[in-house]
Amino acid sequence: MKLSDFPLLADQNIHADVVSFLRGAGFDIIDVQQSGWSGEDDASILAHAVSHGRVIFTHDADFGMLAIQAGAPYIGIVHLRPGHIAPQATIDSVRQLLTLDAELIPPFILTVKRVGQSVTVRIRHAMPS
Repeated sequence: MKLSDFPLLADQNIHADVVSFLRGAGFDIIDVQQSGWSGEDDASILAHAVSHGRVIFTHDADFGMLAIQAGAPYIGIVHLRPGHIAPQATIDSVRQLLTLDAELIPPFILTVKRVGQSVTVRIRHAMPS
């Protein structure tokens, strides 16, 4: 499956412009605030994502730690690094990610790291729980 095949749940740290860009690119994406889950802890957000069949889209490394170290179930996590940067930089990173058109097998963690103008992508496929 491709990333565009998965419905997404944008964490509260994902800027509204990034969510709008993804919607415009044809993604099924909701954000934590519109879903009514704003203010909930990361474990609850991850559980909501799983129960609604959504991949987490976040700047927060805690979701990966929950999945790997705590063994929390997940479908997929897209971790965008660094966080708290201008939304256009995140959109540019996402554009580069989409050009890869990588094959994804759940559960997966996809890390997108931006350093200057360079973007690297790492995909980790885990054994289904």
